[in-house]
Amino acid sequence: MFDFQSKLKRQIEILGLCLSDQIQKPLRIYDLADYFQTEELTIKRDLQDLRAYGIDIHSSKKSGVCIETMLSKEKLVEIIIHYIALNHNDYVLDKSTSLLVEKKGADALSNIVILQLCIDNTEAVRIDYNKVGIEIEKDKELAPLLIFQNEGSWRLLAVSEGKIKQYLMDKIVSVKTTGRKFEKGEYNFFDLFKNSWRSWLGDEKHQVKLWLSSKWADRVKPRMLVADQKITRNEDGSAYFECTVNSLAEIASWIVSRGFGVKVIEPEDLKNRVIELAKGALMNYEAE
Repeated sequence: MFDFQSKLKRQIEILGLCLSDQIQKPLRIYDLADYFQTEELTIKRDLQDLRAYGIDIHSSKKSGVCIETMLSKEKLVEIIIHYIALNHNDYVLDKSTSLLVEKKGADALSNIVILQLCIDNTEAVRIDYNKVGIEIEKDKELAPLLIFQNEGSWRLLAVSEGKIKQYLMDKIVSVKTTGRKFEKGEYNFFDLFKNSWRSWLGDEKHQVKLWLSSKWADRVKPRMLVADQKITRNEDGSAYFECTVNSLAEIASWIVSRGFGVKVIEPEDLKNRVIELAKGALMNYEAE
């Protein structure tokens, strides 16, 4: 592990120790230095770096090292993603990265670096994008916002023609810088992700209610599928599942793939989508 990776890993672990109820408090700088087998000056520099990162962490004689302002959900998500990546030493297990490199080779790294630099500098890019099959969209101008991982693929979140869209990194043929700045705007990425059933990101909101058989209720209950999900068990073991999603098309395909035991209660539009998808699937076998 590179020195800067070890440093970042230690700094995140300092945060975790400060936030834990299982660690004896107050937690002093010399305690952390002893724990990480480093010098106290190194820990003090770590705290400085964390403050520069926007984390309100300080050390006092009375309270020791503590976080004085709670971290936002967005910040926690960002930190956890970094920490998991730093501890993910077996890169073979990272299917999305392995597949991207398998398909794009060295372009996988160069495209990600150029896009990330443009994200950091709020610079627009032009991409050639393999949208469907061999159809190539040439010189498509984007305002890149975020590179993220979802559904086993690396994706680019960007603004195109005034709308937030996502692009699969393995379908980006080439990336060109434009030298033109764009207004980043105030995008709340947490809100974009929290109602995503799988990978669709958007600001639509659809209230959904499903009936689950006892089998599916047992399978779904331990899982956190979306941020605001609510599960109400019935006496017979079945359950009602309620949530907010930003795409009816995504949840409709999920419902059809479950087969018997998952039924749409509302909205009516979702019910009709599920019926149409199921009919389409059955048509594949009608001629046999």
